[in-house]
Amino acid sequence: MENNYACPPPSKGNLITVLSIDGGGVKGVIPATFLAFLESKLQELDGSSARIANYFDVIAGTSTGGLIAAMLAAPSLSNAKQPCYEAKDIVPFYLEHSPRIFPCRTGILGWFFKILQTVKVMIGPKYDGKYLHKVTSDLLGGTRVEETLTNVVIPTFDVKCVKPTIFSTFKARSSALMNARLADVCIGTSAAPTVLPAHYFETVDHRTGASRSFNVIDGGLAANNPTLVAMGEITEQMRQKSKEFPETKPLDYHRYLVVSLGTGLPEQDIKFDACRVAKWGIFGWLGRRENTVPLLQMFMHASSDMTDSYVADLFKAIGCSDQLLLRVQDRNIPIAAVAADLSTEKNLRGLVKIAENLLHKPLGEDDYKTDDRVETTPRDGRAILTYAGMLARFAKLLSDERKLRLQNMGHCMPVIANREA
Repeated sequence: MENNYACPPPSKGNLITVLSIDGGGVKGVIPATFLAFLESKLQELDGSSARIANYFDVIAGTSTGGLIAAMLAAPSLSNAKQPCYEAKDIVPFYLEHSPRIFPCRTGILGWFFKILQTVKVMIGPKYDGKYLHKVTSDLLGGTRVEETLTNVVIPTFDVKCVKPTIFSTFKARSSALMNARLADVCIGTSAAPTVLPAHYFETVDHRTGASRSFNVIDGGLAANNPTLVAMGEITEQMRQKSKEFPETKPLDYHRYLVVSLGTGLPEQDIKFDACRVAKWGIFGWLGRRENTVPLLQMFMHASSDMTDSYVADLFKAIGCSDQLLLRVQDRNIPIAAVAADLSTEKNLRGLVKIAENLLHKPLGEDDYKTDDRVETTPRDGRAILTYAGMLARFAKLLSDERKLRLQNMGHCMPVIANREA
């Protein structure tokens, strides 16, 4: 049976499915762990060849989330019908490459290295970004945004235009000047100020000879949580009456199924207080304190939280928050693990452990309502809902939606090979 790695269009089904992944540097290990679990549940339902890209109409990602989105949606350089990476391979990718993207030293040499980096960050970015450029280009090659197996949405911020620039498969299909190399977009959206250098690249419309230049940095300055950006791109497609999307009102959010994955927030009791912050000047706000740059940390977290709040309120207002929206965010990450560039093996392994613990952490009664379709963890004779249970439920919703679309397209069963008994 022939493999089909494209997601059937939502116009053939009941739902519009969105996956959103926050920015957060090496903390991308956390959403990557959740994605591996979700994909494993999809494979239990539909066979070992099932991939995340088969089930989501849009995969949105900012910064490290943009790189993950590209890995999930870009075609493999060796087989254009398969995505670059299985979800289970993303965490190993971070463990292997993060120490070279964000090099660090330990022991006595570590102190000298930290002093050197402190001086360096006063006059330029902390890291030169060369290895990130290399590994991203090796991974994605010359793949263009329009060539992804499902739609991607990746925010950046253009420092020359002083405004957000959103790259998406939708825009790339309609404008050759927005059809950039996916590697350039990923490098750009990851270029956090003070951490990695801004990225310059150009696009050319070979039909007209027109060109466009981009001078971009971290998309987190625009939307560290890109959920609303993705929904906005879909809304625009509906407004334009795209055949890909159902004929419905653009603001009919009852049809959305959203999985939004955060990269973690620090413990509440270690956040800076007003007495301390009141004494800071420019070096206080931009200097490294508590393993991070305070101004960037607060800006990115505020961006994520505001989007989180808006989306939750929107879904509650239309009465479907317990059914079609899943936001995963750990708000108790130890301060030692907060830094987006701490790439020691101890920290990376610690992030994996944080994600695994969160996956099976019991949720409060107010978080989500259970039903018979939700897998739970037994405790003291009671059924306890976990994120693992919620992801299993969403995997079933996604699988059913895909089967419905394929049936409406004239297929009798999902075209995913090697279906397991």
